[in-house]
Amino acid sequence: MITDGYVYIFDTTLRDGEQSPGCSMTLEEKLRLARRLEDLGVDVIEAGFPAASRGEIASVKQIAAVVEKSQVAGLCRTREQDILAAWEGVKAAARPRLHVFIATSELHMKYKLKLTREQVLEEIRRGVGLCRSFCDSVEFSAEDATRSDIGFLKEAFACAIDAGATVLNIPDTVGYTMPSEYTTIVGEISQVVGDKEVIISTHCHNDLGLAVANSLAAIATGARQVECCVNGIGERAGNASLEEIVMAIKVRKDLFGCNTGIKTQEIAAVSRIVSEITGMPVPATKPIVGRNAFAHEAGIHQHGMLSDPRTYEIMRPADVGVTESKIILGKHSGRYALQDRLITLGYRLSTTQLAAVFERFKVLADKKKNIYDEDLHALVAEDTYNIRSRYELINIEFKGGTETEPWAKATVAYNGQQHTSEATGNGPVNAVIEAIRQATDNDSVTLEDYGLTALTGGADAQARASVKIAEKELVSHGQGTHIDVVMASALAFVNALNHQALQMEILNSRNSKPPPK
Repeated sequence: MITDGYVYIFDTTLRDGEQSPGCSMTLEEKLRLARRLEDLGVDVIEAGFPAASRGEIASVKQIAAVVEKSQVAGLCRTREQDILAAWEGVKAAARPRLHVFIATSELHMKYKLKLTREQVLEEIRRGVGLCRSFCDSVEFSAEDATRSDIGFLKEAFACAIDAGATVLNIPDTVGYTMPSEYTTIVGEISQVVGDKEVIISTHCHNDLGLAVANSLAAIATGARQVECCVNGIGERAGNASLEEIVMAIKVRKDLFGCNTGIKTQEIAAVSRIVSEITGMPVPATKPIVGRNAFAHEAGIHQHGMLSDPRTYEIMRPADVGVTESKIILGKHSGRYALQDRLITLGYRLSTTQLAAVFERFKVLADKKKNIYDEDLHALVAEDTYNIRSRYELINIEFKGGTETEPWAKATVAYNGQQHTSEATGNGPVNAVIEAIRQATDNDSVTLEDYGLTALTGGADAQARASVKIAEKELVSHGQGTHIDVVMASALAFVNALNHQALQMEILNSRNSKPPPK
């Protein structure tokens, strides 16, 4: 078993992370994120599940074409058609990997697969063998491993090794196990691997809040690959958090004796990108990347920090790319000053993107005396993380007051025409959202969640509105930023409608069959 001091970081934000409700990404967003993950130093990027649809194959192929240093993995079941689709997706990658899986727990084998143990072993033998015929890097995952009979699990992994697997992944698929149990499982599988050149990997879900703890317990026992997501996003309660695992290994190197290839100074920037793309805000108290992660309000803490930051900080903000928010720019600032600050904040914009951001910067600077880092993040988000627009907000009008019924009129363009509608509500925001809903013929859409935050202090602070909408089981999100809170809310709702349209397009694509063999 490979147990040297290097821990491989396998990022599945583009695959498992995207499976979070409302987190579907456009191809442009996936490509942008893949490049940033590569710059971050991720060893393996799981680009998707190619067998899902023709569109997914095309998406994985394009990611494989732009990534040069990281391995690009395609997920597949042990079925031949899945494997052929996955290989079609990753074969052009500079460093391709096939990630093949099948369930090994009695529950999954009986009720989901309807296969016997012997049939599952045959599936592993055939599936891993076919993968190895295409690719030298083959990872085998035993789905629901932590609820599997340990004797059969060892038999399944031994079968995978014999068939050519180079990485064995032990998924805690439903976030069920405890660190002590996971340690025991990793130890048992280590005996199966013996002195073979095989890496043991983890894939932990966070249903009981133990994904990171379980992953770290496995590393301490000899696992040398961790599957994780930026910001810990993923199905249900999410996956193990990349930033927490990486910084735990770095801060407690005395305990683990390991290191990763992650450029930790890029963590904060990549976290923001994932948050903007998926519309999932990072909680203020989130370790490493939360807004309060390096904030100190209690007097005793502040006194200690002023004396020596190490009293209450086990890592420096700069270690993860967190920069102090400063008043640095205004309406007299030029393009060079803007570009320099954006680079400091971790953004790598093309000339075209920079020009677009600079134009919006000038417009904002005419409205605000001082431009803060948070304002810059919002400006970049408008250009970098937008999705294809079916609906375009043309104009809104609204009124309200203590003696006036809140009223709004919205004009939205779609299908080549402008549509206008008026509505009342229990406040201007409610009225404008209702007007947009009527103007776009989206009466069945319900507003599931709404949030409003000020990006900075001051009376001229920009507001960021975040909304989540639902239609039947489809959940979509949108964000909008503006000095006017009603305008920010209107933009967020329209963006959510555009995200809904995108998800419908993706679902329709995924429902189509993959190419024939």
